[in-house]
Amino acid sequence: MGDMVVVRKEGLYCVPGDFYIDPWRPVDRAVITHAHGDHARWGHKHYLASNQSVNILKSRLGADINIDGLAYGDRIVHNGVAVSLHPAGHVLGSAQVRMEYEGEIWVASGDYKVEPDATCAPFEAVRCHTFITESTFGLPIYRWDPQQEVYDDINAWWRRNADEGRTSVLYAYAFGKAQRILSGLDTSIGPIVCHGAVEPLNRVYREGGVELPPTRLVSETGKDEMKRALVLAPPSAAGSTWTRRFGDYSDAFASGWMLLRGARRRRGVDRGFVLSDHADWPGLLSAIEATGAHQVVVTHGSIPVMVRWLCQIGLDAKAFDTEYGDEDDEATGSAAPEEGESHKGAADKAEAKDA
Repeated sequence: MGDMVVVRKEGLYCVPGDFYIDPWRPVDRAVITHAHGDHARWGHKHYLASNQSVNILKSRLGADINIDGLAYGDRIVHNGVAVSLHPAGHVLGSAQVRMEYEGEIWVASGDYKVEPDATCAPFEAVRCHTFITESTFGLPIYRWDPQQEVYDDINAWWRRNADEGRTSVLYAYAFGKAQRILSGLDTSIGPIVCHGAVEPLNRVYREGGVELPPTRLVSETGKDEMKRALVLAPPSAAGSTWTRRFGDYSDAFASGWMLLRGARRRRGVDRGFVLSDHADWPGLLSAIEATGAHQVVVTHGSIPVMVRWLCQIGLDAKAFDTEYGDEDDEATGSAAPEEGESHKGAADKAEAKDA
């Protein structure tokens, strides 16, 4: 048998199963690893995702999409291919796709991280013959500090601002990163205020059994309270009229890219917190080793470096050219709705922006 998964113009295609994994163009059958915009596109005839992803996908793509949910570890057979989903540790509902056909096992990782957090099921190493891995941060310079240290830094920054009567505005992806940050905040410092793009996803997380601290919208927060508040907003809100209403505020951005010199300066924020929902270099290598795969296919990120390194340590490594990348908010060309704004209004903004 040739490769079980190949690249077509529509996306990653499972040949014997006749389905796609996170396709970027409309197809009949799509298996979705997680609900970030670069992996979950609108327009497929049928979707399969983890149970925890179903409501998130409906909230982002439309309640009328044709979608089935699958519990982690459960197995279905399609065209002779046994398919199961396994935790990826990236965001709520994120999954790796395990495919078994005629004794051969392939696993497509989607996006993943190996450090557990309180907002999603932890990464599970799945034994396979071929592992398709992301490499967003696939360079040796990327090594994350323990997340609790980052939470402590965020809380210390927030506390200093609150003591000085200054609002703290923290930019983070609305789905996944914002909720992970929420889980690490010290609620004794002040109120936590969320942008209108973040709060609906908080509700989805809570409905999924994830404990998050109380949050509110700006309209529910008094002017004096805002001086001690931490505001969570998507990156697309930076510099907007919505943000300028806070007057004297300090802003920050949470991302793995903040490790790079100059990244904070380009963002134009006061602080950068290095926090990523993707595996760092040691995490990628440990995850690959744990699969026992003899063949590794590298997708989006630092592909040449990762392929070269894997070949040097004796693995059969190659690359797939994909259209994955920036995962959310303005990075996918979609505008996040502001408080009180409809999704149609956000779409109109996106069209104007794209023009």
